[in-house]
Amino acid sequence: MIPMTLAEIARVVDAGLHDVTDPEALVTAPAAVDSREVRPGGLFAATAGARVDGHDYAAGAVADGAKAVLATRPVGVPALVVEDVQRALGLLAGHVLARLDPTVIALTGSVGKTTTKDLLAQILEPDAPTIATDRSFNNELGLPLTVLRADPATRYLVLEMGAGRKGDLTYLTGIAPPHLSLVLNVGAAHISRMGGGLADVAAAKGELVEALTPDGYALLNADDPYVLGMAERTRARIVLYGTAADAHVRAENASMGELARPAFDLVTPSGRARVELGLIGEHQVANALAAAAAAYALGLSAERIAARLTAARPRSSGRFEVFDRPDGVTVINDAYNANPESMRAGLRAFRALAGDRRTVAVLGGMGQQADASRDRHAQVGRLVAELGIDVLIAVGDDDPPAAAAAAGDAGLGVSVHTADDVAEAVRLATGLIEPGDLVFVKASSEYGLSACAIALAGS
Repeated sequence: MIPMTLAEIARVVDAGLHDVTDPEALVTAPAAVDSREVRPGGLFAATAGARVDGHDYAAGAVADGAKAVLATRPVGVPALVVEDVQRALGLLAGHVLARLDPTVIALTGSVGKTTTKDLLAQILEPDAPTIATDRSFNNELGLPLTVLRADPATRYLVLEMGAGRKGDLTYLTGIAPPHLSLVLNVGAAHISRMGGGLADVAAAKGELVEALTPDGYALLNADDPYVLGMAERTRARIVLYGTAADAHVRAENASMGELARPAFDLVTPSGRARVELGLIGEHQVANALAAAAAAYALGLSAERIAARLTAARPRSSGRFEVFDRPDGVTVINDAYNANPESMRAGLRAFRALAGDRRTVAVLGGMGQQADASRDRHAQVGRLVAELGIDVLIAVGDDDPPAAAAAAGDAGLGVSVHTADDVAEAVRLATGLIEPGDLVFVKASSEYGLSACAIALAGS
């Protein structure tokens, strides 16, 4: 965060100062919306959620070092009072970004955003100070918090941008106009909010490239026809990536190495180099190519990109996070989120990793699938059976039973079980897991199955 006085921030966000004795006091640390994450000299943004109201924690945040609170009402401690805290954070982030002017790389997609963001950050960090989205702070609140972590030394700002509905990316790119826009894929995530079809999802995702100026770069997945079609929606320079022969940045001679870790030849207009990823699953090739395309557009050589992709390691929890137990059981926590595309990719990676080991899949629901939800859960169940997974535990009382029924009806020998909630899933899985098993836990975040994975990992 660049140092700013309370008076200056008030002018930027059109705030009134309440209980402020020194308007020239400096805010020197980033903003936070969780009072437990407040840093001395920072700003606490009090937001009202479904369960808690940040205004109730204002006094504690100031006691812990916050210089002031961004709030919608006076709170008895130094506060900048505005009508809308979310909008004010966006205004402040946009002001800071305009003063600093780092290179902004924005990325979106239905699956793979966080992994790609982590890979790209690891490519860029050795060259220059880089700020990347923390966790999945990719929405109207999270993105400004990421921007406000930047300081005058920041050269690259890697911003994951989520789109739950049309207009979201237009809003986010209004705060942080991108120099590079990277679109990974178009899938069924959030499909119920966007009109119900993949074309509607593509329309929303394409807002990212529409935000580019002619001197920017649109980095598009040549293997996804919906993404490829976005080239018509921008005047920016186009860089295609993928496995297609005409992709500027592409993978050739891909193979699966030890422990289901993929390798491939990275080919760019500047050269060719071998990549051996430390991530699990063939779907990681697409994520790595996306990161490579951005790095290529920024001027890095194929050799440098390949070396850093090879050295990269997983950073974010809940994304194919591996835990090894003393009894030889391995638990994979991939329960941060799920949609049909990520579920298929995760299950295939899980099966490839297993080899001859006995396999247990603990699967919850995939949210926001609209009227096709039961059919899509049934497709997951059939895939479980076709992959030869030994045990399926379907968690939830809405659509997951459709996965269980489809897996059982396939007649391929899957041992099928159902659980109503996380606690029952933990009890059931604990009784079914045998020493040496490989266990895969995945669902949309609202199912809370990360808690199940953590409980099983500690068993």
